[in-house]
Amino acid sequence: MEEKTNKFHALQLFTDTFAAETVHLTNEAVGIYIRLLSFAWTKNAKPFKTESAYRICQCRDDNCCINVYEVLEEFFILKSENKEDRNKNTWTHKRLTAEHEYLTAKYKKGSEAGKKGMESRYNGVTNKTITPIPIPRPIPKGNIYSESFANLWDSLNIKKGSKFRAFKEFNKVDGNIGLSVEDLIQIYNNQQSGVDDKFVPHLSTWLSQRRWEIEEKDQKQQENPATIRTKMESLGYNYRHSEANFDYFKKDGKEYKIDRYDKDHIIHNVE
Repeated sequence: MEEKTNKFHALQLFTDTFAAETVHLTNEAVGIYIRLLSFAWTKNAKPFKTESAYRICQCRDDNCCINVYEVLEEFFILKSENKEDRNKNTWTHKRLTAEHEYLTAKYKKGSEAGKKGMESRYNGVTNKTITPIPIPRPIPKGNIYSESFANLWDSLNIKKGSKFRAFKEFNKVDGNIGLSVEDLIQIYNNQQSGVDDKFVPHLSTWLSQRRWEIEEKDQKQQENPATIRTKMESLGYNYRHSEANFDYFKKDGKEYKIDRYDKDHIIHNVE
């Protein structure tokens, strides 16, 4: 059974070489050469007869046949000669044959590698290290919150903000900060002790800004937000609103803000 030959639709044309080899040809001869190259490539670079070359170049008279034969003699290799009828001679092209053999070998190598890969996957054989799938912490059925977070949330003296957002922020830091849930509960409750409810930060904000890192001495030195507001208003600043740990004020058409956790109460311009 004849081995199947690969058919490649694209032919790489080395323009520098082609231009140098055909600089002496007429435009008609160049056209004939290109047609013969394309024809030979569609035939998988196999030998073809002279009469086939006449047909592909649409020869209708002897002059056309002479021009075609001259191109064949100059650029193609005579594979077999028929001394009785040169129209039966067969031709090949050295560069096309080499290029086709190269692409065929490359395609075959890639195909064999693909088959081996498929067989390995099918048989469960692989050289790659499989990353283990982490086992999530058990979460009670029907409840999206972990037991540790639920303990944290339930133990807060003041609960502010979205529980779900707080849970997301908690998952980012849990186990990575060297503090237990009990430590976080104690720090949060201590920091919010004596603070007006409306100035208590959302738990999600408190976690994302890592406010457990505020030193106790700085926490004790911070003033009551109402006191800060009174001082600012005495200086001509108009209170606008509070956001996270900042109080916002306006004076002479410009906006300012103060971090309530900054013991120096530095006034910042709002960009």
